[in-house]
Amino acid sequence: MFDRIVELEINDWAGPFTKENSAQATEALENGQVVYCPNLAFELEEREKRYISTDVADAKSKNIRYDIHTDELGGTVLPPTEQVGLQQLVRRFANKSRELVENLFPDYQGKLTQARTSFRPIEAQGRPASYRKDDTRLHVDAFPSSPTAGKRILRVFTNVNPNGMPRHWRVGESFPQVVDKFISKLPKPNKFAAKLMQITRITRGERTPYDHYMHKLHNAMKADLEYQKFVSQEDVYFPPGSTWIVFSDQVSHAVMSGQFMFEQTFYLSVKDMADEKKSPLRILERAVGRELL
Repeated sequence: MFDRIVELEINDWAGPFTKENSAQATEALENGQVVYCPNLAFELEEREKRYISTDVADAKSKNIRYDIHTDELGGTVLPPTEQVGLQQLVRRFANKSRELVENLFPDYQGKLTQARTSFRPIEAQGRPASYRKDDTRLHVDAFPSSPTAGKRILRVFTNVNPNGMPRHWRVGESFPQVVDKFISKLPKPNKFAAKLMQITRITRGERTPYDHYMHKLHNAMKADLEYQKFVSQEDVYFPPGSTWIVFSDQVSHAVMSGQFMFEQTFYLSVKDMADEKKSPLRILERAVGRELL
């Protein structure tokens, strides 16, 4: 049986972590499992608690977003004079997350690219969306406008809900099982279409054959309502004060409900994994019988 959740008993973002902790976490992550840390809380300082509110969010944007490279904050309706505290809070989570993954996953030290940080104060349940953007449907992450060219999408989540509400996920079958079900239904990539999307700036960069298959796989999973209903899956509830880590391009997941969560994204080259044979890139290449980059 595919064990979807691997629990890790750690309570400090900086460690130190034992070799056993790191080996267990790395193997689970690369196997496509959720590394769940029930006692790893992102503790809020008293002055920060005022920002755990829907009042800080722009109704047009589902997330508060922060770019650590430019130190820019977006997605908030707070006036500039009041954004400083929120910016400091999200930046602190960005730094804590970086500290965690660099120390818990020593194989990845110096190899991770830190992407956008987000704070999600809006309730996930009941948010209107087209089926492709409906994250309550099982899917693996693939960004239609931002090709990754095979890079892994590593995400750190933590629940800071002040009202005791968990973050409710559904977690589905393993990535090789997903590929087995859908690969024959996916259209083959078209290099001319990919180039046109790049020229017209529909995509930022070239959509490689790998990105094509991941994008089509994401959409096919969400479109198949029979699959959504009957595939092997598990309900998981992440309570406040807990943190979980996933390769979200590999873990079949759906976000059913929850409010007030922080998330940090990192990118990792396949060659920098402990075992790149487990990556979606290599699994898809074996499935289609060709190189995809």
